[in-house]
Amino acid sequence: MNRESHSKFMAMALEESKKALPNCLPNPPVGCVLVQDGKVLASGYTKEPGSNHAEASAIQSITGSLENVVAYVTLEPCSFKGRTPSCANALIERNINEVFVAIEDPDPRNSGNGIKMLRDAGIKVTENILSDSVFQFLSPYLSKG
Repeated sequence: MNRESHSKFMAMALEESKKALPNCLPNPPVGCVLVQDGKVLASGYTKEPGSNHAEASAIQSITGSLENVVAYVTLEPCSFKGRTPSCANALIERNINEVFVAIEDPDPRNSGNGIKMLRDAGIKVTENILSDSVFQFLSPYLSKG
């Protein structure tokens, strides 16, 4: 797929993230779209605190491995367990093939760790897809520590 296709799927993830408001707060409104062979399989967004984040919301509707699936996520998957499990670990455990991330999470508990976990697990990660648009939307909701 070309950059235009990747931008299209990230724009869909951005639209998903808008559905998270206001229920997700104080968590950031994140969106995720799962794609296989150029077709959307599932999508999700961050639910209320203590419930699924965007990635978990999207992958729960797919059974089995995600080895031929690509994820488009507006914000770097979380690397740590809080009220919910790590989204980076969930993607790794389901054998996701590739992850496109719009922006890195500035939260010091994450801040590149989710991307590093994915890469260390052998998952291809591409950053900065539609990053300006996503940052403009997400910036008021991001924790900077």
